[in-house]
Amino acid sequence: MAVPADPPDGTPDGIGGGDEEFRRDDYEYEYRSVVFDEDFVRAARLQEFSAQERMGEHARAVRSRSLWSGSGSARPGNGTPSRSARQGLLLVLLIALAFSSAVYLGLRNPAAPVPDTRTEPLTSTVIPLAPTVPVPGGQPADLYANSPAADFRVGAAGIALPAVRRTRHFTDGQVVTALSIAKDYLVQSSLDPDVLAGTATRPVRVLVDPDQLDQFDRSMASPSGDGRHAATGWLVRFDPGTAVVADSRVRVSGNLAFDEVSPDVLEVTTDHTFVYAVRPAAGAPPAADGASLFTVRRELRLRFDREDLATRRAELVSAYVMAGPQSCSAEPAEGFRPLPAGAGPTTVGPAASDPYASGHPRRSTGLCGVLAPAAAPVSPAG
Repeated sequence: MAVPADPPDGTPDGIGGGDEEFRRDDYEYEYRSVVFDEDFVRAARLQEFSAQERMGEHARAVRSRSLWSGSGSARPGNGTPSRSARQGLLLVLLIALAFSSAVYLGLRNPAAPVPDTRTEPLTSTVIPLAPTVPVPGGQPADLYANSPAADFRVGAAGIALPAVRRTRHFTDGQVVTALSIAKDYLVQSSLDPDVLAGTATRPVRVLVDPDQLDQFDRSMASPSGDGRHAATGWLVRFDPGTAVVADSRVRVSGNLAFDEVSPDVLEVTTDHTFVYAVRPAAGAPPAADGASLFTVRRELRLRFDREDLATRRAELVSAYVMAGPQSCSAEPAEGFRPLPAGAGPTTVGPAASDPYASGHPRRSTGLCGVLAPAAAPVSPAG
């Protein structure tokens, strides 16, 4: 029987069944690589219904196979996931669970707690030093030359920065910044003429951490010896009705040190002695030899977080101050009251406190020291 592609009179002699052979060979070549094994059949998108399933009314010959109806122990077409599908789904769930756990542990890592950035209020202790010998008088230059401050430097030159090294979490530059802010604070709070005279506070205020400004302002407006609101805990100033600075060349000596107290906080400690030449503020015109020396020892602890370093502010944590010669009965919280030249030693203790009195008791009761005789200038004649 002729196939549709054969010529009407059959195949010409001598040619033979070339086309048929060509088609057979081509067919074998085209499908030679296709192997209809069991895995190929199971992976087919269409599946033939069994003879019993096709006997039903309106039954179709084939069904579509879903992703979940693969091979394995699952029955075809029942919607149960195959073993490979279940394994893939389980792998995805495990990856998602591991990622979520990593994110959660990263946010709640107990080894990296959220830093405590609360600013502590300043605690200050101001102790007046009473003299044990008459207060020497004279010209400022002579008084300095014959005192322990003879070799002290003048002004800011006496506040030298230490050798700088980086800490674990702060660079060299950040350490230098902290030390320079601390030095600026000492200069403005201990050497500025207007601050010393009690006529200005802004040079110091601009260097105070914003969270401490309310405490600073209250200390300036209503000084108190309660350990929190002494004006002389923040700065050096003299009672304008008692004494004025007689020589602007204040003598200074001391040192600064730094330490990293936490990954986010640097601490700078300062320990400096400031020696002022002062004279009485009122009365007859001062004599040429009417000046005297007044010494203030300030030990401060300042802290800096990264925001403080960026804004050039300091958190003043504590201040320990000793100052004299002055009377123990004078309240030093508002301003220092130096004893004038020629004043004799005083045996009067701190102001009395009545434990039965209403209101807040005087908390600085008993805080009075004695100025060592060696701290007083030696008379040139002696």
